[in-house]
Amino acid sequence: MGWSFQIARIRGISIKVHISFFLILILGAVQWGGMTGTIGGALYGVVLMILLFTCVTLHELGHSLVAVHFGIPVREITLLPLGGVSLITRNPDKPIQEMLIAIAGPLVNVVIAAILFVALGGFGGVDLLNGRGLLLNMGKPSLTSMLLWLLAANVSLVVFNLIPAFPLDGGRFMRALLAMPLGYRRATRIASIVGQVIALGIGIFGLVDGNFILILIAVFVFFGAGQETATADSKTVLTTRRVGDAYNKNALTLVVGDRVSKVVDYLLTSHQPNFAVMQGSNLLGIVTRDDVLRALATSTIDLYATEIMERDVLKVESSKTLQDVSETMAQNGKRVVAVYDNSNYLGLVGIEDISEAFTILAFLERQERHRQELRAVQQAKN
Repeated sequence: MGWSFQIARIRGISIKVHISFFLILILGAVQWGGMTGTIGGALYGVVLMILLFTCVTLHELGHSLVAVHFGIPVREITLLPLGGVSLITRNPDKPIQEMLIAIAGPLVNVVIAAILFVALGGFGGVDLLNGRGLLLNMGKPSLTSMLLWLLAANVSLVVFNLIPAFPLDGGRFMRALLAMPLGYRRATRIASIVGQVIALGIGIFGLVDGNFILILIAVFVFFGAGQETATADSKTVLTTRRVGDAYNKNALTLVVGDRVSKVVDYLLTSHQPNFAVMQGSNLLGIVTRDDVLRALATSTIDLYATEIMERDVLKVESSKTLQDVSETMAQNGKRVVAVYDNSNYLGLVGIEDISEAFTILAFLERQERHRQELRAVQQAKN
């Protein structure tokens, strides 16, 4: 995610903070500084927010480490003002795996809440909360109020994330349950509809209550559910074709000695964004449109293509499905791969090619479904 910087790395998972995260620190400082009227109160608010997002990070690590256990790579966890986002490169293949990944995050918060409960001396400490779960002495920063505030926050994280609104943890757990009898695609559609209905309810309540945070959460859940449906449809469609059927068999290529000016000509006269640099039948590297633009922006010399090409080329077998290749790209952070038939180079496939293939295949699938419906109607008439 852009505008993010890394603060830690755990089990190969990069922990990043988005630049907007500092807004929540400012909010904590303003809230507690305003209540106490002191700089100490403002610092207390900042510490509270840092501790809260430590709990959020542990929540996301719960998801991520279970995913890694099942062989699903996790590239990063990014902290945002509204929470954390784990970039898990693909959905699990088995519903039981998704159930365990989904429940792992809230379970981490349950453990944290239990530890805080014991540290506070059980119900004796919790008595300091009023009927709405707020501290009776919110204006007095102390260790006890900090522990109580974090206890309430972790309980809230558990309750919120277990709402069966896709793509929250509860919604993912529900999809996994539905996927067992219905299949992944239908389960995703049902879970997404439920998630969007719940999101509308949250949004309406937020508008009536004047709660801007609830409105933002509702928007996140609503569009997140729609995106998950699109992802599920894409996965189903892309598994029907091999990458060996999708690469450009008439692609323009470069050879050793070609310069950037030639690539510019190709870019201006074709729709091809990526070019293989060949030495005989051997692939040396790839020159992309972005590589050319960087070269034009930083140098006035007509460089050789070999000087700007990417040598670390990700290779995939032609027998892999487009979905497999798409997931491999996501796991390795690549936008272009080289397609091989054993040791024989065939061509390049980029993320744009897969997107275009999905569009075409989705239309073909829709046409076939329509034809089947017409045949069923005709058979019913006969």
